[in-house]
Amino acid sequence: MAYNLQSLITILQGILDPQQTHWILGQEKPQLQSLLQKASYLQQKILEKTPPLTKIPSLECQIRDVANEAEDIVESHMVRRIFSMHESYMLEQLFSMPEEEEEEEEEEEDATPDVLLVTQKLDSLTQQVEELVEVETNKKPTGSSWSGASFSSSKSVVVGVDEVLMQLKDRLTGMQSKLEILPIVGMGGIGKTTLARKLYQDPLILDHFNYLAWTTISQDYNMRSILLSLLRCITGSDYEHKGDGELKDILYRSLYGRRYMIVLDDIWSTTFWDEIRRYFPDNNNGSRIVITTRESDVAKYADSNSLHHQVQLLSESQSWDLLSQIVFGKEDCPHELQGIGKKISSDCSGLPLAINVIGGLLSKLERLKDVWENIGNDVRAAIAESDKQFSNILSLSYNHLPLHLKPCFLYMAAFPEDYEIESLRLIQMLVAEGFVKSNGDKSLEEEAEDYLKSLVERNLVSVSSYDWYGKAKRYNMHDLLRDLCIRQADDEKFLRVKKSTELTFSNQLRRVSIHTSYGMEDDEYASSSEMSYGMEDDEYASSSEMPLVRSFLLLIVLDRKLSPMVFTLSLLRVLDLLKMNKYYMIEFPEEILQLVNLRYLAINCKSLPRSGISRLCNLQTLIATVGEGSCPGELWEMSELRYLIMLGPYQKIEDDYMKKIVLEKLQTIRYVRISPSVIRRGFLESIPNIKSLHIWYVSSGMSEVVDLSHLHKLQTLSWRSWHQYLHAVKFPSTLRELNLDFCVITPAVTTALCALPNLEVLKLHKCSFKSNETEEANEEWEIAEGDEFSSLHFLQLNHTLLVRWRADETNFPRLRHLFIRSCWKLEEIPAGIGEIPTLQLIHLDNCSDSAVASAKQIQEEQQSEYENYQLQLQLSTS
Repeated sequence: MAYNLQSLITILQGILDPQQTHWILGQEKPQLQSLLQKASYLQQKILEKTPPLTKIPSLECQIRDVANEAEDIVESHMVRRIFSMHESYMLEQLFSMPEEEEEEEEEEEDATPDVLLVTQKLDSLTQQVEELVEVETNKKPTGSSWSGASFSSSKSVVVGVDEVLMQLKDRLTGMQSKLEILPIVGMGGIGKTTLARKLYQDPLILDHFNYLAWTTISQDYNMRSILLSLLRCITGSDYEHKGDGELKDILYRSLYGRRYMIVLDDIWSTTFWDEIRRYFPDNNNGSRIVITTRESDVAKYADSNSLHHQVQLLSESQSWDLLSQIVFGKEDCPHELQGIGKKISSDCSGLPLAINVIGGLLSKLERLKDVWENIGNDVRAAIAESDKQFSNILSLSYNHLPLHLKPCFLYMAAFPEDYEIESLRLIQMLVAEGFVKSNGDKSLEEEAEDYLKSLVERNLVSVSSYDWYGKAKRYNMHDLLRDLCIRQADDEKFLRVKKSTELTFSNQLRRVSIHTSYGMEDDEYASSSEMSYGMEDDEYASSSEMPLVRSFLLLIVLDRKLSPMVFTLSLLRVLDLLKMNKYYMIEFPEEILQLVNLRYLAINCKSLPRSGISRLCNLQTLIATVGEGSCPGELWEMSELRYLIMLGPYQKIEDDYMKKIVLEKLQTIRYVRISPSVIRRGFLESIPNIKSLHIWYVSSGMSEVVDLSHLHKLQTLSWRSWHQYLHAVKFPSTLRELNLDFCVITPAVTTALCALPNLEVLKLHKCSFKSNETEEANEEWEIAEGDEFSSLHFLQLNHTLLVRWRADETNFPRLRHLFIRSCWKLEEIPAGIGEIPTLQLIHLDNCSDSAVASAKQIQEEQQSEYENYQLQLQLSTS
C-alpha cells in the first residue's frame, strides 16, 4: 500500500520554509511544526521497520487515511489563506464560497483544532509502529525454502530458449576456473525459474559438476531452512538437530575442494546475499552459482563484473508456439482456431506465465471457435479470473517495493496502454505531487530520476528510448503489469482511470486520469453516485463528488468542451489538459486562476492571460501550447517556477516586464524570443540556475555581447538567430548540448565551439557557412588543424546549403554518430571521418548521390582494409 508520508512532509516543509513569501504564519505555526515533526518521525520508523507493514493491512490503511486527512486539512487551510490575500473583487467574482465555508475560514484564522487532532492520530500510529518493531525484533525468524527435489521430475514446456541454453551452458562449463556468478534477471512470470531449471536438469550440467543444489529464497526467507535444503541436495542427509552455526560450517566443508553448482532461486535482497555468500568457497575449479531475481540491483551487487542474462519476452511467433504446445501437445491446431489462437497468444504480450495460464484454461474448454472467441474478447481478464496465483506472482514485485517507490509506480497507472511516457513529464508530475524527497546533494528531479531507475531495475518499468547521454527518455510498462498497477491504484483509492462510462467516483478519490471521451457529456439519467464530465455550460455535476482530487489528467484528444466542474477542484496539484482541442478552449479559462494549489499545469489554448497568473503562487511547471504572442510578465514573479515550456510559436518576452527578481528554482525555459533590451534589463541574471534554455535572439545586429558564461549550470542551449554571427556570444563551459538554428558558422565560431570541453551534442540547423564575416556565404566548412571537438559524440547537419566540408579524424576524435539530413548540395563526407575509432553510425537522409557514394566508400574501406564491421551506414529518404 502506498502509505507514503512524503507528500505531507513536502507540503509542510514548503509552508514552514522561512524563504517563502506567500503568507505569514500566525498561531498555527507551532501546530504545523509539531505535525511535521510527528510525520517525519513516523516515516523514519516505518522505513526502519523490517519486515515492512504489508502484512498488517489495517495499520497500513490507518496510516494512509491519517496522512491523507492531514494533507486535506493543511492544503485546504493554505488555499483559504491564499484566497484571503487576493483583492476583494477576486474573492467576489472567482473565489466565492458558501457561507458555511466562510465561517470555517474564520475559525481557522485563530487555531486549527483539526491539525491538533490529526497530530494526535499520528502519535497513536507511531506508538503502534514502535510496538510492532519491538515485537519483530524479539521474534524468531520464520520462512520457507524449497528443495530442488520437489521439481526433479517436472516437465515445463519452453520455447525459444535453445540458443540461450547453449550460451549459458557454455558459461557454466567453460574454462573460467574462478567461482563465477550467473545472474538470470527479469520481471515476474517471464521464465527465470524455468530457464534455471532447464540448466539444472541438463545432462551436460549433471555430468560436469560434483554437487548440484537448489533452493528457493522468496521475500521472507529463513536462513536455517535454506541451509537445510542445500545440505539435503548435497549430502542427502537431514541436519535438523544441528544449530545454525554448525549448518553453515557443514555447508562450507561439504563444498570445499569440490566443483559445485548452486541455484539460488528468487532472491529479493542484497542482505540475503551478504549472509550466504561466505559459505560458498572459491575452489578455483570452475564452480558456479546461478541466481534468479527480479531485482537488477541485486544481480549487480552479487557480482558487478559478471554479465547478467536478461530474460526477454517471447515474440509473437514464439508465444503462439508455446500456447499451441500447451493446448494441443504434439497435435496440430485446427485451422479454424489458428486465427483466434494467435490473437489470444498475442494478447499475453510475450509473458510465458500468462501464456501458461491461458493455455491451461483453453486445454479444459471445448475446441470451438465461439468458445475461444469468448476468451479472446478479454484475455487478460480471463487470465486473472482463472488463476489468482498469477496476480499474486506479479503483486509480489509491488509488495516488495520500498515505501518511496510505491506512489511512483501507482502513478504510472494514469497513462494509457502502450503509451510512451516522457521521462521529464513524469518527473515533473511526481515532484508536483510531493512524492520526491530531496537529500540535499541532489535536486528533486535527480532524485525522481533515481526513483524511476529503481523501478526499471526491479523490472516493473521498461525504458523505451534513451537520450544521447544514456539517460532514459521515455518509459513504458508491460500490459499485464499495467493491469496490476491500475487495480492496485484503484483498490488503494490512489488513482482511478476512466476508460468508459462505467466509472463511478468516490469522495475519497485523489487522482483521475481520462482515457476516453466517450460518455463525457452530461447525462441527465446519471445516478448521484456517478460523475459525468459534462461538456455543456448549463448543467454539470458538482465537484463535491470528488473534492479531494489532486491530479486530473486528460490523456486523450478531447474534441468537446470540458466541463467547468474541473476548474472547481480547489486542491488540484496537477492539471494536464494538453490534449484538449484548442477549438474548444480558445481562451485561457480564467477559473484556473482559482486553483492556487496547482504545482503542474499543462494547457492547450490560444494564449495565456495577460494578468493574474501569478496567483498560482505554488506553480512549478507550466507547459502551454499557445499561438503567437508574448509571455505574461507576471511569470517572472513566480518564485516556485521550475519549468516554463511554451510549445508552438516562440513567445516574446517583453522588456517592460523584466524585474529585479531572481528565479532561483527555474531550470528550463523553452521557446521564447528575447531581444538585446531584455538582456540589458537582467533576463540572464534572473535565471542563475538554468539548465536548459531554448531562445530566439532577435536583433538588428550582433554588436552587443551576449554573455552566457556565468550560467554555470547550463547544459542544453538552443540558440536561434536569423542569419546572424555568433562572435559576440560567450558560451558557458558547462554546455553538453548545443543546437544552432539559422546561425552563421565561421572559422572563429568553430574555434570557439571547439573550446567547449564538455560539448557532446552539436546540431546545426539551416546554418550558413562563411570563410570570414565580410564575405558572402561560400558554404564551405573547413575545420582548421588543431581545432578539436574533444568530447563531441553526436553531430547533426540539418537542412544546410553546405557544399564542401573539410575535416578529418583529429577534429572529431570521439564522434560516435554522424547524422546529415537534407543537405542536398553537400558533395561528400570527408574521407578522414571514417578513421575516427569511435564512429558507430553514419546516417544520411535526403542527401546528394555523391554524398551517399562517399559514405559507402568510407564503410567499404573500413571493412576491407581494417575489418571494421562495427561502422553502420543508414540511408533514408524522408
